[in-house]
Amino acid sequence: MNAQTVHRELASIVGERHCVADAALLEPYLEEPRGRYRGRSRLLVAPKDAGETARVLSSCNARGVGVVPVGGRTGLCGGTHSKANEILLSLHRQRRVRELGAGSLTAEAGCVLATLQERADEAGCLFPLSLGSEGSCQLGGVLATNAGGIHVLRYGMARQMVLGLEVALPDGRVLSDLKPLAKDNTGYDVKQLFIGSEGTLGVITAATLRLYPRPKAWITALLGVATADQAVSLFRTAQSALGEELNAFELISRGAARLCEEHLEDVPIPGGIDAPWLLCVELAGAGEESLLAERFTEFLESARERGELLDAVCAVSEAQRDAIWRLRHGVPEAMRRSGPALRHDLAVPPERIAEFLDSAREVCRERLPGAEALPFGHVGDGNLHYSVPCPRDIDPDRFSEQGRLLSAELRELAWSMDGSFSAEHGVGVLLKDELERLGDPVKLQVMRALKRVLDPSGIMNPGKVLSS
Repeated sequence: MNAQTVHRELASIVGERHCVADAALLEPYLEEPRGRYRGRSRLLVAPKDAGETARVLSSCNARGVGVVPVGGRTGLCGGTHSKANEILLSLHRQRRVRELGAGSLTAEAGCVLATLQERADEAGCLFPLSLGSEGSCQLGGVLATNAGGIHVLRYGMARQMVLGLEVALPDGRVLSDLKPLAKDNTGYDVKQLFIGSEGTLGVITAATLRLYPRPKAWITALLGVATADQAVSLFRTAQSALGEELNAFELISRGAARLCEEHLEDVPIPGGIDAPWLLCVELAGAGEESLLAERFTEFLESARERGELLDAVCAVSEAQRDAIWRLRHGVPEAMRRSGPALRHDLAVPPERIAEFLDSAREVCRERLPGAEALPFGHVGDGNLHYSVPCPRDIDPDRFSEQGRLLSAELRELAWSMDGSFSAEHGVGVLLKDELERLGDPVKLQVMRALKRVLDPSGIMNPGKVLSS
């Protein structure tokens, strides 16, 4: 079937104005944040609800037309890369909060994450999923990639916050399971198949999300330590001393922090802390702030006495708290502005962070002499964003060629330490060959079997996650 016929058929479902073929209007949907992939789709379709979404998928399924779901376009692994004969499916019209209760929120997939945080706050609750892209990323994409963020330590990944799901399937059916239940053992937990599937099995159109009590007291601090080993040791001590009130424990190398000072406006290192490693630490509790502050002070004094803490700055105002988090959230943007770099989303068990960093440094020195890695990430879950900027004396083309070998070796190193080469960003196009190379063969067989059952025609986000 030719493109004009496909356009007419889809326009009959969603309306002509919601079938976009204008090249200028399509442009923002084709370029991904890092510029690594550029899509070629000539048509974007925006259904208004789950029913229309399912009808669009059914039509495309019957015609063998590939469908690439797009959300806030903040993905980093080529998950929304499109070919010329594929359509883009946007859920930006589906952005209603359908229901807001005492312990849950049901929202459509086009809702922006920051909006969901605000609605939860208005109800006196907390939706704790927090990402650097929360002002633009959409719920559907967040769940399709099982996003992590800075509060995984306390609340888990996105999938831990989902009570129910609504999904449009490629054959035109709608799976509707939006019950706000924490306990429901009526068979397989089917919703988990779609969370983290990157749109390869169906399109998430709505979700019922778990809300949490809103903390009354917050403590935010920036700490300086000498080694990554000390950072992990300090984290374990903090877990014991502060318990569930430990909300975030983020690691930034000195080089990564200095990039923020160099390339971003008004993002200095708070307090001028000059240490090899910086830690963004946040506590949140239901009690009085003075009691929380007292416990944190005791923790810091004990760390100083043990020689694990070089320096510390505690926020005493909302502006100072924001300054600390601007530094942490600003690192990816500062790296992007600083020039070409190899970027990796890796994870190892927290106790092996220092071991990984030492081994990775040797790999870099061998493969790219002169390269200095600038890692940052989440100590509590072992997720390291390991970036290697292009040395100034190396030609970018040579850097790209040698970088492929270096990246493969770094991912294999993390995998060998019971880790992962994709901790929170997904697989997309970028890492599907690595999944094939390193992944467990039985797991891959099960994944392919699920794909064949739910999407036998292979129209859902073709070419992502699994190699053909």
